[in-house]
Amino acid sequence: MNTQLRPLGRSSVTVGPLGLGCWPLAGMTREGVTREAAIATVGAALEAGITHLDTAYCYGAHGESELAIRAALAERGGSSARDLVVIAGKCGVHWEPAPGLSPSRRLVVDGHPKRLRAEAEESLTRLGTDRLDLLYLHSPDPNVPIEESAGALKQLQEEGKALAIGLSNGGRTSLERFASACPLDACQLPFNMLQREIEVDILPWCRDQSVGLVAYWPLMKGLLAGKMHRGQTFPTTDSRHKYAIFQGEAYERNLDFVETLRPCAARLGVSLPDLVLAWTAEQPGITSVLFGATNPRQVMENAHARRCVLDDDTRRAIAAAIQARGPVPGRQPVEVPASSG
Repeated sequence: MNTQLRPLGRSSVTVGPLGLGCWPLAGMTREGVTREAAIATVGAALEAGITHLDTAYCYGAHGESELAIRAALAERGGSSARDLVVIAGKCGVHWEPAPGLSPSRRLVVDGHPKRLRAEAEESLTRLGTDRLDLLYLHSPDPNVPIEESAGALKQLQEEGKALAIGLSNGGRTSLERFASACPLDACQLPFNMLQREIEVDILPWCRDQSVGLVAYWPLMKGLLAGKMHRGQTFPTTDSRHKYAIFQGEAYERNLDFVETLRPCAARLGVSLPDLVLAWTAEQPGITSVLFGATNPRQVMENAHARRCVLDDDTRRAIAAAIQARGPVPGRQPVEVPASSG
């Protein structure tokens, strides 16, 4: 993997090919994620040279992900450590109590300028910093013209509270409209060997417009890590139960696809996740790839992908496996908040 820093659009911000997706650190979808574990996970990323930290206002009901980043940086020198990392934040999605007597919460998308400013400024307070290196609109709000949301982020950028601006979970039309109202440096969308819809129109547009693309779900929620088995089912508390990619014949074919990748990884002497991350990071137009982790061990395992160097035989074998797999049924839903891995 080429580990050189890559520019985010036309901004001065540069990122490495791998970044830490910090949604799992909130502990809302993974069991056993303590504050101490979250801080240690961020610390392990920094020690491994992973300095692109991707978080959001809604990553945790009370900002747990952002608070973990702040604590990890404080342990490593505070302001001096802050200058060595790229913190990407998002605004425009927050948690509210669910209706009725249930104590559960629901996610609310709100792209009104006043709300975006309030969330961005609260994120800065939680993180203990005066600026975000990259600030995304987390998701377009169907009830607010995206140009208004973009204008709010542009104003925050002009005030120095964000160095680069991005749009997460937006389609081609949303990207074009956003860019008409605010300089757009990055977008963030799911992309992996089985989910390649963005190759049709979004990646070409990003390359043409000099917009960086940050990919999440490179391992498709663990499927491409090679640790799932036939007959495996997912409870309703696990978001994977909603996806056709994890069900029936499609799931069986996807497991067959994973098996075709194992000889490639073995020949290169790397793990299957390392192979998949390295392939994803070198695809044309992909600027950075986010992986999720909930403990230092997982960070170190994924960080090894930077040592993986693909050769032409491996690329051809992967391309043949993807072609043999054929189309994956149905467009996969985009979740907000986006989770990495």
